[in-house]
Amino acid sequence: MIIQWIGHSSLKITAADQVIYIDPYYGDDYSQKADIILVSHDHYDHFSQEKINRIRKDDTMILGPDSVSRVLFGTINMSPGQEYESHNIKIKAVDAYSISIPNHKKGAGLGFIITAEEKTIYYAGDTDLIPEISEISADIALLPVGGTYTMGAEEAAKAVKIIKPKIAIPIHWGSGIVGHRDDADYFKDLSEHDTNIVILEIGGFIEL
Repeated sequence: MIIQWIGHSSLKITAADQVIYIDPYYGDDYSQKADIILVSHDHYDHFSQEKINRIRKDDTMILGPDSVSRVLFGTINMSPGQEYESHNIKIKAVDAYSISIPNHKKGAGLGFIITAEEKTIYYAGDTDLIPEISEISADIALLPVGGTYTMGAEEAAKAVKIIKPKIAIPIHWGSGIVGHRDDADYFKDLSEHDTNIVILEIGGFIEL
């Protein structure tokens, strides 16, 4: 399994001979075609139809909330709690929303739990430290640290304490939109020592 941070909240996961893109938007590393595309919500910094058209094939499975399925033909509409399975990869949609500001209303966006190769990845999406995080169990957690519209470093560190993943990777920073390297470093300083905090450079990857 390889997890590549393309930048901001855009990622590529290669597992079980499948290529999975999450929130294609940032960067230009979209040379591989996608078997699965996950879109957490319809905000511009998570959802680029141009990037999706570049990587989709005739049989690419695209999963997202209603806000995405209404504008992107062929998207399978998902709600929290729903699951899909394809080629030994299981995708479960989970809640992702803001508590203190109206930018991400409950039900409008998703996080995802991806299970492949006997590993579980939690992609939080644009979310605050919501009560539903206590229900998450994952080996790898991909958590926003940029603050303003999502969890900041302190909340993300609390999420690590709750989820107890083996590895946590900070996302939603470094693109010039929101979040800086200082946020990722602060998240690492605050997080539980039992979790390996991996700060990737844009385009960097971790192989598991």
